[in-house]
Amino acid sequence: MKAILNRLTQHETLEKEEAENVLVGIAEGKYNPSEIASFLTVFMMRSITLKELEGFRNALLKLCLAIDLSEFSPIDLCGTGGDGKDTFNISTLASFVTAGAGIKVAKHGNYGVSSGCGSSNVLELMGIKFSNDADFLKRCIDQAGICNLHAPLFHPAMKNVAPIRRELGVKTFFNMLGPLVNPSFPKHQLTGVFNLELARLYGYLFQKTDQNFTILYALDGYDEISLTGPTKALRNSGESLIHPEDFGLNSLDASEIAGGDNISSSAKIFTEVIRGKATQAQQNVVCANAAMAIATVLECSPKEGFEKAKESLLSGKANQALITLQKLSAE
Repeated sequence: MKAILNRLTQHETLEKEEAENVLVGIAEGKYNPSEIASFLTVFMMRSITLKELEGFRNALLKLCLAIDLSEFSPIDLCGTGGDGKDTFNISTLASFVTAGAGIKVAKHGNYGVSSGCGSSNVLELMGIKFSNDADFLKRCIDQAGICNLHAPLFHPAMKNVAPIRRELGVKTFFNMLGPLVNPSFPKHQLTGVFNLELARLYGYLFQKTDQNFTILYALDGYDEISLTGPTKALRNSGESLIHPEDFGLNSLDASEIAGGDNISSSAKIFTEVIRGKATQAQQNVVCANAAMAIATVLECSPKEGFEKAKESLLSGKANQALITLQKLSAE
């Protein structure tokens, strides 16, 4: 590791195989916490390269406990986090709305590291069981339309990194990896990223796979559709700008979608939204993100996706997906 760190401090970059080998070495416990922290810090101070990101992703996918959910052709809705916006759990709620609309969801998530409340924090509070048992997860996705893939259970090799990430408390390149390493290798992927440069890197990586994808970056800094302005969308078919008007909506103010600064406030908003009792702004921003997931799978327009999402939420189908998942978790 010292040789690698010396090279990195001289502004050198890693080849794909080198990046993969370092991450495998971290997983195997070859390096001490100080070396790992130093390695993570390098990538907070400069941009990650395509080769490095691909090498890190390959290592995690090689080391993960894979689960085969291909019979369901699921989509994952997963953002990088790390945008510093402290919104409520929009993509997690959008996952249930998508499931309520009849699209199978394999939600990959984790506890919050650089944010106040990650998807796993709020789902745990909602009574959702974390498991890597294939039979249980297939029952969930079959009956509830959604299953939760809690990242630490599928990436046990990363246990050496988890405490260091918590202590650092800032975004690292692991934020960038989350949406790239879903252990079910889903057919469809909706991913939000925290800057445009990363969106481009994701685009290059996804083009090398057979996944049907949409990558989102709101131009005012959100790692999801915020409805506070235009959003860059990169899809298999090319790039476009998505505006609130494309969903038939007016723009929102940033204050209308805030509220993820701690677990209890996030859970309160989560409950209000899923039961259709939240503000119009909160409902719309969730449905706009679900709309893009639906549009990714069905290849329909954002407006058509939004109508299906709104119907899922207001009819109670999204809430029913949550209730079913809670019941299965309690069995």
